[in-house]
Amino acid sequence: MNPKYFRLSLNNNKQMVWMCIHPGWHQKIRFSSLGKKNMMPFAIKPFGLIEGQWKEVLEVCKNNPRALETKVTKAEDSVLHIAVYVGQTIFLTTLLENINEDVSLAILNMPNSKGNTPLHLAAELGKVDICNTIAKRDPKLILCRNFKDETPLYLAAIHGTKDAFYCLHGHLQNKDDYSPCIKSNGDTILHSTISNEYFGLALQIIRMYPNLADAVNQDGLSPLHILAMKPNCFKSSTRMEFLDRMIYNCLLVNELKEETEDLSSNGEDTHFNYAMNYRTCFSFLNLLKNAVKAITIGTKDSNAGTDDEENLPKSSPTNFVQERAKKENKLYRFPPNWEVLIRFLTIMMKALLILFGVGASWIGKIQRRKEKHIWAKLVMDELIERASLYKYDYTGKSSFVLQHDNDMENKDSHVNKKTIEKKRSVSPILIAAKMGVNEMVEKVLDTFPVAIHDVDSDNKNVVLLAIENRQPRVYKLLAKRNLVKESAFCHIDNQGNSALHLAAMYREHRPWRVPGDAMQMQWEYKWYKLVKNSMPPNFYARYNNKGQTAKQVFIITHQPLVREGRKWLSKTSESCSLVAALVATVAFTTSTAIPGGANEVTGVPVLSGQPAFKVFAVASLVALCSSVTALVLFLSILTSRFQEKDVAMDLPKKLLMGMTSLWTSIASILVSFCAGHFFIIEDGMKSSVYLIYAVTCLPVSFFVLVQLPLYLDLMLAIFRKVPQRVYKVFSH
Repeated sequence: MNPKYFRLSLNNNKQMVWMCIHPGWHQKIRFSSLGKKNMMPFAIKPFGLIEGQWKEVLEVCKNNPRALETKVTKAEDSVLHIAVYVGQTIFLTTLLENINEDVSLAILNMPNSKGNTPLHLAAELGKVDICNTIAKRDPKLILCRNFKDETPLYLAAIHGTKDAFYCLHGHLQNKDDYSPCIKSNGDTILHSTISNEYFGLALQIIRMYPNLADAVNQDGLSPLHILAMKPNCFKSSTRMEFLDRMIYNCLLVNELKEETEDLSSNGEDTHFNYAMNYRTCFSFLNLLKNAVKAITIGTKDSNAGTDDEENLPKSSPTNFVQERAKKENKLYRFPPNWEVLIRFLTIMMKALLILFGVGASWIGKIQRRKEKHIWAKLVMDELIERASLYKYDYTGKSSFVLQHDNDMENKDSHVNKKTIEKKRSVSPILIAAKMGVNEMVEKVLDTFPVAIHDVDSDNKNVVLLAIENRQPRVYKLLAKRNLVKESAFCHIDNQGNSALHLAAMYREHRPWRVPGDAMQMQWEYKWYKLVKNSMPPNFYARYNNKGQTAKQVFIITHQPLVREGRKWLSKTSESCSLVAALVATVAFTTSTAIPGGANEVTGVPVLSGQPAFKVFAVASLVALCSSVTALVLFLSILTSRFQEKDVAMDLPKKLLMGMTSLWTSIASILVSFCAGHFFIIEDGMKSSVYLIYAVTCLPVSFFVLVQLPLYLDLMLAIFRKVPQRVYKVFSH
């Protein structure tokens, strides 16, 4: 029998690949890019762009099903793998219906070089129809693991393909079996979805697999630990500019709809993605429809809804997402007609922002950020309420997790047990305090007040970690609690360091949101004073294990910062003092000159009655005084002793006052120049004189704008009582 040739196109038909299947070969499929006469193995790249004669290939494979077992790429993918990559659902469904069941099971169980079966790939890529087709044929394939010990269900969760996950979950034969949700290292699907920030899916997983809320992996980390390590997912650790914050507060986040567990019969994607301007139009139309309902039957529906809620059993988990969303969003505290009004104003503001040039992509970015913040908090609330962390085996493991950990320890005896125990001793509230997750610290303390006594392997409690890692918001939250002040603030770590010692220690990661070493030093000193004022008076002179007081620790650890701050202050003062001296010279010369001269008899200036002359006299005097003041301030900085307190507090204040005086003198000298020059051109160019003076002042204005950020940073560092932290993600 003659071999059959088929042509598959790659890269949008730019490259042709020939496929040869010989009926007598059974398991031999060859590819070539050189034509029919030069058949040789060929690696297909890239998979996502393959388009070919799938009908012809289907006919050949139905007659020769063993040919499907051939590895056709360097990644050891079979034809079924490639069909999954390109989404050939009809090809795969028809093929499985027309070949022997034993053969179909054999080819569906074939792994590629990574151990992924076709179902693994379908779950990873979110191919719901293919997942449904394969899982119907053999539900046991959901339990199959690749070389990373991941099941298709796990891959769907880790890649956030929600519909594929729900589909596979619906096909599970034993939904009480948690093994498809866990890897050999103890990581669960809940760990992975939280780590990858798929919080909507994580909420559904908590409902479907409630025991996973307490699951602890081989490193001793629960899902709550993972969430505590992601401060960027919470509003308290996200810094926004004024306009961003205004838009953020105006945006609304839709409720998370509860998904049904069984999506095996529905593989269609019902989510439509529109552009931001189209989405606003659709929202406005829906708003009008809801407005009519709210005005006509709003009160009735509201009462009915209340009755329905009262009739629901308390143990029903069906509305936990919606109820949490209502608590999170203040909108739902209003009647339905008010809700429509607020939605109307919000949508109108979004439309106006788009019309006036505020980009739709920018608003969408802020919208996604707010969704992440709210949904992360919902996940946090659910995890804390379901946690058995303080009920209380210290590591927080339920019997389910302990059994799983024991199995893992038997499999991996080489794991460093000391490291694992060290990690397990860190509770989520300690990580949250270190990372600055204010919401989690507050929620845990409200739910489990005993958590205030948690310590890590270095015997540091939540207060010490918040102080050591410069977390002002967490510190202020803890300082408001009287119980915390009485006990936790007097705690010391294994090195004998108190809260004040840790506040005095400086590390190199530059936590404060100000540029320059001098301003970093200033906020370090403010942080030290803030903590010191919170301590009991008899706690100041405590020594650590090295025999150092907190003040000594502050002096020693801040020496490099003091040196760098001294260099910066000296260099800045030298430059500014030179400018101040030049301005003072010009101001002195100007103030001694009289425009128009003086009366020879009386000595009174000839132009003394003119308003411009009065402006000239006052401006020249202000320029002289302010420039001399600036010069004196800069010289006092240069002759300073540059002690820690000097660099932290006194010298930045002098620098701010000197820069203010310098800019005042520059502005005054320009005003005096314009006022004196006005007498020369007032008759000839009176109509355009102000425009000329405005253009003359442009270079100085540019200089002021360039220096304005430094000036504002100095003001912020000096007048702000509590330092403002830089919210950067760092590893635990």
